[in-house]
Amino acid sequence: MVWRTALAGMVILALLQGCAGQRGEPVADPATVQAQVKRLLPTTTRDRDGWAKDIQTAFSAQRLEPSKSNLCAVLAVTEQESTFQADPQVPGLGRIARQEIDRRAARLHIPRMLVDRALQTRSGNGKTYQQRLQAVRSEKELSALFDDLIGTLPLGRTLLGGLNPVHTGGPMQVSIDFAERHARDYPYTYAGTIRQEVFSRRGGMYFGVAHLLGYPAHYQRPLYRFADFNAGWYASRNAAFQAALSRATGIDLALDGDLIAPGAIMPGKTELAARKLGPKLGWRNPGIRNALEQGDSLAFEETDVYEGVFKLAEKAAGKPLPRAILPGIELKSPKITRKLTTAWFAGRVEERYQRCMKR
Repeated sequence: MVWRTALAGMVILALLQGCAGQRGEPVADPATVQAQVKRLLPTTTRDRDGWAKDIQTAFSAQRLEPSKSNLCAVLAVTEQESTFQADPQVPGLGRIARQEIDRRAARLHIPRMLVDRALQTRSGNGKTYQQRLQAVRSEKELSALFDDLIGTLPLGRTLLGGLNPVHTGGPMQVSIDFAERHARDYPYTYAGTIRQEVFSRRGGMYFGVAHLLGYPAHYQRPLYRFADFNAGWYASRNAAFQAALSRATGIDLALDGDLIAPGAIMPGKTELAARKLGPKLGWRNPGIRNALEQGDSLAFEETDVYEGVFKLAEKAAGKPLPRAILPGIELKSPKITRKLTTAWFAGRVEERYQRCMKR
């Protein structure tokens, strides 16, 4: 009996460790993990030792399991986002940035002539801000330029509102806001800011790994983590919930994974649809709101609202329904010049992931 109990415990532990994103004690020493990363990197990657060290440090510092699946997931996202460039170049970035400045100026009714005059001011390196703007090739350069603009030009704070419009950066194109919110255990010493660290390889990989794997999920395929990386934690699970809620109520819903809009006071369409089931299932509106507010955590799956909606939807469908689907989100960014979606992004990363797993 003792050995059976021990075996059962080992099986449970193995299952937990096999779940991507499950935190625990690292099971391999740094040299072993770095050697594995170098074997999995695309053959054209430069500075393989540097990439391997930064990735291994990110896994070790966050106590994430450096399994082949987890490593390949990180490498696949990195390859998709930057083709392993620590500070990837963006074609036409200066033009995109100037359009952003002009857009904000128009919204504030600032004449273009004043904007032109402000940008003709010479900056600290002797060049005008317009010259520097035309020369930027990467988001790191652009972010530094905007910080300078905001702090120096008379119109800088007015035009930019004290906010740098560069929101993502680094080899995994991770959100700077996400990095700033998850910087407490950042393992490196640094002299600047977390924003600046995101544009380094070590910082970009650390926060990118955290965004991809730093939360528990019950996904059966990494495809849904790739979608979440693009759309936000648990977006794939929440989109499946919205699909089930739509089936249970007959109300068409956008399957975008957003159960409650950030900072929303009035109920949105998803919440209103759930309220329609309230009288039938004995739910009160505050309880529904409380459940939906847990949509950014695993705990949402334990709520009566989550379980009740799937129970009704599966009864109507006469079959089990998926607990994760790809969110239906069209990607919006000045850098994107064609119609792309979260599903497209997840599919491309999945292809790279599968190639990595075969190496």
